Amino acid sequence: MPMISMAAIAAALIFFIGLGLRVRHAQGLDDYLTARASQRGATLGLSFLASGMGAWILFAPPEVGAFVGPIAIAGYALGSALPFIILAWAGSAIRRRLPQGRSLTEFAAARFGNGFRRYTAVLSVGYMLCFLAAELTAIGAITQLLSGLNGQAVIIAVAAATLVYTTLGGLRASLLTDRWQAWLLLALMGLVAAAALNLLPGTALTTSATAVTLNYPPAASALGVALTLIIAVTAANLFHQGYWQRVWAAEDVQALKRGAMIGGGLTVIVVMLLGGAGMLAAARGLELGTPPIPFFALIQTAPGWITLPALVLAITLVASSVDTLQNALVSLGVSESGGRLGLMGARWLSALLMLPVVILALQQVSVLRLFLIADLLCATAVIPLLSGLARSVSTRAAIAGAIAGVAGAILPGSITGGSLSAGLLAASFPDAIPTLGPFAGALIASGLATGVLTLTERFSRRC
Repeated sequence: MPMISMAAIAAALIFFIGLGLRVRHAQGLDDYLTARASQRGATLGLSFLASGMGAWILFAPPEVGAFVGPIAIAGYALGSALPFIILAWAGSAIRRRLPQGRSLTEFAAARFGNGFRRYTAVLSVGYMLCFLAAELTAIGAITQLLSGLNGQAVIIAVAAATLVYTTLGGLRASLLTDRWQAWLLLALMGLVAAAALNLLPGTALTTSATAVTLNYPPAASALGVALTLIIAVTAANLFHQGYWQRVWAAEDVQALKRGAMIGGGLTVIVVMLLGGAGMLAAARGLELGTPPIPFFALIQTAPGWITLPALVLAITLVASSVDTLQNALVSLGVSESGGRLGLMGARWLSALLMLPVVILALQQVSVLRLFLIADLLCATAVIPLLSGLARSVSTRAAIAGAIAGVAGAILPGSITGGSLSAGLLAASFPDAIPTLGPFAGALIASGLATGVLTLTERFSRRC
């Protein structure tokens, strides 16, 4: 089995490299970073799906389904799709204002100056580095779980394989592989789901698991979890430079909107399906593990042959998100360099940025807490940043909103804990569990501060 698994992993990665190298000749730096005005709506939709999906969907939605239930799953699905819906609206407006743009940070600079631009860039880079480290860490753990192979070797292999084609082909290479990876992950997910649900011949349960009555938390608690996930996932993904690259890669605004709708719709289906897998694993009374991994508990009840497509599914998920993040980090780095990096410099930057990420992933440490902190910081600034679409919002109002967002994230914990240190601790998620208070506080405080100061300034001008 280990040799077959190794061959399947190698075949998948070689296939992705072959696809990516078909477009290795970028027509200059701008084409390398944006593939400007070249992509149709359907292609973008598949790319949004592949880029947003990662190994996280094999862990988080099933766990939410197993322990919190359908309301939270619905919230998770909505939170995963909502960034695409917002992108269809905000991205179209920003593209019209910056037709030759490359990044969200350029919009931040145009509206609020270089200080806000640098803050936006720090949030974006921090979030994407966490995402990269989490994906590579996950594929190492999944490989060891499903095949017994050395997970560290697979981490290096995935990072190296994706670097080969993204370094040479840039965004066009990622877009091409995304299309194939999206169809492959949908097919593999359907196959794995059918086997887990005993819909295929010869896929009866191989364990003595029995049905149990599920005791989900009250609806109010489930709604709180759902709302937390909606805020966290939406805010963070709006700082994902990979999505913003695709704003300018679209043929036109209509193609962007179609792509966002397709990507969002498919994402809802995938998240709901995997959340349902978690519910099924819990309903069957399976041993979910510590930490809980309901999806893989369900896989273990299916025939042994299903392990191989599940492993290839994981490789596809990680490769599709990693190549997008590699391109996104380079794009942001070039934008923030002020044009000092040329095409060759961009390629070297692509390779260099992966070194610390791979080193962190090889440690196999949990990055979930770091991920949540990055999500929360994005939530403190997302409303002030998008408020730049309204011409009446000033730089001072946006900066005040971002500062208020940080204060709002700390305030709920300070109130319940009775001290500032308690608020800081709660906002750092010591148990690596997302809680509503910090996220809601960040959104409400940032929105109020931005809105109140904008109205005050408008009133002052009229007087």
